[in-house]
This record gives sequence, structure tokens and C-alpha cells, in this order.
Amino acid sequence: MNEDGDLVAVIGDEDTVTGFLLAGVGHVDERQRLNYLVVGERTTDDEIADAFKAFTSTREDVAVVLITQVIADRIRHLVDAHSRAIPSVLEIPDKENPYRPESDSVLSRVRHLLGGDGT
Repeated sequence: MNEDGDLVAVIGDEDTVTGFLLAGVGHVDERQRLNYLVVGERTTDDEIADAFKAFTSTREDVAVVLITQVIADRIRHLVDAHSRAIPSVLEIPDKENPYRPESDSVLSRVRHLLGGDGT
């Protein structure tokens, strides 16, 4: 039903994901695949990695992946290795932790392209 690359996927804590779902981001496709992952205390790094890989590699309907920075840190090797423009991966803060631009993979690439540390 969706065109290629028209969904936003979200990986985050319950409050973050709920906020995006209330804004209308949630979607379940014909194969009953969700476009979000709620990460709780019992969620393993492997489960997070599997969702990230699905959203960035196998789901052609996802254009943007929003992931809270704290959770991105748990799979940093995958986030930093993602280099495709679509889907774009954007790190966002959660309500418990401030945004850390020095850890953001996108800003790190921009600093590298500009030939400096951005300060």
C-alpha cells in the first residue's frame, strides 16, 4: 500500500515511541511488520540490531529511521557503518538524556567532510 521509502521508523524508549505513534507515525504492513521498536529493560542489543538492520536494509518502505541516541550507542558500530542516504538515520534525544552532538554519526560525517572538528 505504501510507496517505496515513505515511512518513518522509530527505535526508542516507550515514551519516545509513544509520542511518535500519537503523532501518526505508526504503521503495520501486510506482513504484520511494525515500523517501530519499543526498547525496554529486557530488550537485548541483538534485538535492537535486528530492528535497525531491518529498517535500514530490508524494508524498502522506510525513508527515515529515528533512533534515540542512548539506544544508538548500544549498536554504535551499526549506526556508524550506515552510509546510505535513504533511509536516513537520525539520532534524537530522549527525555532522560540530553542530545550529544559529539556522538552523532551524521554530524561526525559532516565534520569530516568539512575537514575539521566543527568547533
